[in-house]
Amino acid sequence: MEIEELGEEILVDRNEVVALDRRRNQTREALRALMKEESHHKTWITVGSMLVKLPVDKAKELLQRDQVQLDCEINKLRSELKVKVNKLRDMEFQPPVPGLMLNAMSKDEMKAVYQILSGKSS
Repeated sequence: MEIEELGEEILVDRNEVVALDRRRNQTREALRALMKEESHHKTWITVGSMLVKLPVDKAKELLQRDQVQLDCEINKLRSELKVKVNKLRDMEFQPPVPGLMLNAMSKDEMKAVYQILSGKSS
């Protein structure tokens, strides 16, 4: 019974990541559209279930805060998902998924790799 419950949690978390990612993309699109607007104008923005007219600068600020919050939530869910998937595979007596716990390289790490590949040194 525990295996099914954990599997269900994994599916729910994956769906939540997809929904949050969709919302993050919509927020990013809205920010890009507002970048083209003049900052002394006002624009309409949805806050919850309300439609509010705000100055463009304030709307950008709200969207940027929302973007940061969404990024944090998505990253948290993804890291929890990795643990749950490994736990599920352990419960099913299967080896962990190879490469599941890998993290993206930072900008500095990528720069170092490019320097090594091109034969240049700092």
